[in-house]
Amino acid sequence: MASVERATERSAPDQRFLLHGISWKTYESLVADLRDRCAPRMTYDQGSLELMAPSRAHERYKRLLGQLITFWAVEKEVPIHGGGSTTFRREDLDRGLEPDECFYLRNEPLVRGKDEIDLSLDPPPDLVVEVELSRNSLDKMRIYAALGVPELCRFDGETLIVYELAADGQ
Repeated sequence: MASVERATERSAPDQRFLLHGISWKTYESLVADLRDRCAPRMTYDQGSLELMAPSRAHERYKRLLGQLITFWAVEKEVPIHGGGSTTFRREDLDRGLEPDECFYLRNEPLVRGKDEIDLSLDPPPDLVVEVELSRNSLDKMRIYAALGVPELCRFDGETLIVYELAADGQ
């Protein structure tokens, strides 16, 4: 039975759906309405909205990578504040998204004790983890760069690549 489950898990990729012509107001309403439900992950980029239902493998990898980062921080005695898949958005940039995992390390003192993060006042997470077992419709790297996220870890099921935001915003 276990081998059948694993085979099914590998064959069931993340499910994605892309909508165009979505207003910021509609995006904000969806974020608010679906906040406390088992809702799809949303990525919004200047009128385009991608909805993604993660697979079991996706969730397993994101949890594992999040635990590794947390264990590293504890071992190195680095203050850490995990934000999970918090929705980060900025209306002035017309962009928003939910990372698979995110962490405040260097900026941990600035968000310590906060239940809500406002990117117009607070820094973005120092590190974001994205598991990409299926192809994104929107360019998340560009969105994270626009939000000013300094480091991004991307994992495709085989390879982990860490990107650092350059001074020129790339």
